[in-house]
Amino acid sequence: MSESKKINLYDVVLSVESFVSWREKDEGTIELIIPRFKAQWTYNMLKRLGRDPDIHVSLEEHGSAVLKLIDGKRTVKEIVDLLDDHFNHEENYEYRVCKFIEMLHQQRIAKYMIPK
Repeated sequence: MSESKKINLYDVVLSVESFVSWREKDEGTIELIIPRFKAQWTYNMLKRLGRDPDIHVSLEEHGSAVLKLIDGKRTVKEIVDLLDDHFNHEENYEYRVCKFIEMLHQQRIAKYMIPK
């Protein structure tokens, strides 16, 4: 059995999954738009039935600030550093940001990319 290589979350680059879209609302917060199903025929069927084929998730101010920085180029460490002022240098804000990023990954909204 091979031992898997441990990766520091701070070194990971983040990108939003290609099937997830988002829009900025008037107050500057983000609304995620996630298809309920990946199959196009299911998506079309729901639309014909008058059902919303997407899940809409409204993020609050801090979550929106994190998501706006996920661009497929920045590492988690860079994102955390850029949010220092946004969180007013609050103690342990790094932990909150990392937990939110892990949740985005677990919910398959964002994906981790390991830089070489």
